[in-house]
Amino acid sequence: MNFELVFYQYQKMVYNLALQYTQNTEDAEEITQDVFVKISQKLDGFKNESSLKTWIYRIAINTSLDFLKHKNSQKRFFFGLLRDSDHENKQYEPTDFNHPGVVLEQKEEIMKIFGCINMLPNDQKTAVILLKIEGNSQQETADIMNLSQKAVESLFQRAKKNLIQKLNQQKEYEK
Repeated sequence: MNFELVFYQYQKMVYNLALQYTQNTEDAEEITQDVFVKISQKLDGFKNESSLKTWIYRIAINTSLDFLKHKNSQKRFFFGLLRDSDHENKQYEPTDFNHPGVVLEQKEEIMKIFGCINMLPNDQKTAVILLKIEGNSQQETADIMNLSQKAVESLFQRAKKNLIQKLNQQKEYEK
């Protein structure tokens, strides 16, 4: 299998998926690079037990989640240092939302929705991203997540319920 062909065929898919997780172009670019480094190292060992697309999705999801976990642990460490060194109390500002194609008027609402999506447990977040943002079918999502279709449907329903709850809480807070 030719790595260059795989790269050109799946680069956009991986980048868009990483962007869904991070809402930051620089982070998405870094994740995309990491994903293709992993793919280049493992491509010869790909055994066709799933489709190539499903395999790449799994790598991209895991890499994105690992990236976010690492980034969050760095933030906690950094804030611990700030607190311990008696610096003035500074509020963390989330990374700019840089999603191409989002109309300026919608940017604030989109940021709120993605903020709530990012608060979901990882499996629910992945189900929402794969089903509704990436537009995969329930069967494709089940294959990518290595779950049954019923489990994916259940995850999505819980995610939807949690999102509605989080968005309503946000509206109450803003009043």
